[in-house]
Amino acid sequence: MNWLEDFLTLAVTRNFSRAATLRNVTQPAFSRRIRNLEYWVGATLIDRSLFPVGLTPAGESFQRTAQDALSVLRVGRDEALGFVPKIEEVVSISASHTLAVSFFVDWHEQLQSRLGNLKARIVPDHVAGCVDALISGNCDLMLAYNSPLLPTLTDIVRYPSIVLGSERLVPVSAVDDAGQALYSLDSDTPQPYLCYSSDSYLGRLTALIIGRQNLAARLNFRYECSMSDVLKRGALAGSGIAWVPERAVRDELAAGRLVIISDDSHTAPLDICLFRHAEHDQRVAERIWQACLTAEDETLEPDQPPAGGVPRQG
Repeated sequence: MNWLEDFLTLAVTRNFSRAATLRNVTQPAFSRRIRNLEYWVGATLIDRSLFPVGLTPAGESFQRTAQDALSVLRVGRDEALGFVPKIEEVVSISASHTLAVSFFVDWHEQLQSRLGNLKARIVPDHVAGCVDALISGNCDLMLAYNSPLLPTLTDIVRYPSIVLGSERLVPVSAVDDAGQALYSLDSDTPQPYLCYSSDSYLGRLTALIIGRQNLAARLNFRYECSMSDVLKRGALAGSGIAWVPERAVRDELAAGRLVIISDDSHTAPLDICLFRHAEHDQRVAERIWQACLTAEDETLEPDQPPAGGVPRQG
């Protein structure tokens, strides 16, 4: 199943590097898996002479076979699970760690006010893991960040999205007794820096900001973690500068325990997006999707409505 899902992801993205990222594996490992599938099929499926890569005639034919095979396997799994007693239908939502902590609870309450009792299973993971769960059919919906600087799935028709709200990725610092930032991006002395792991979505987005503003020489690495909450706690402890989604630190900013230490040039826009698999139609997930699409007079995002007040479908 992994080989088939790898192949279908590559068939959509037409890019080995991006497909490997979406499947949460290294590019060499991903390439080996595609080669193994081709060895098993006994035919070349990918035309590597093209840019972006394309499917060979055999690949186009096998794409339908792969889709059908995965569909049959999922139906078989669902039929098998049908023998397990179920009390109520539960929607499975994969979400990035930060959105699971800072967004999901309030959003779920807003949904319940519109739809009534709503049972959900929230599965926090890094963005690549969330994407993998969506592509493989292991979740019904996905909550994840998307930025125009670093798109995730928003340009792939197979995975439609709705923008629920917007915020920024901002650099923050703890303050001294006088309420002034402990650290500055304008300092001539390298400042301690708390960063995300390089393969995480927010890590790659932060790296774009640092490269764009030539900040590398001004930052002195202290430690890394893929979770925003860990970096936020480090910033609060005075351990260094951290780039975090503004929503995740709104209480600390309001209380003056953290401050944003730059203008907009050192920030990045972030959309909070709800994704689904266009070919899946789980009943509760469909109700949530339609509620988000038709929310014309009110926002389903607590505290901060998206621009224009209406969710945008991508």
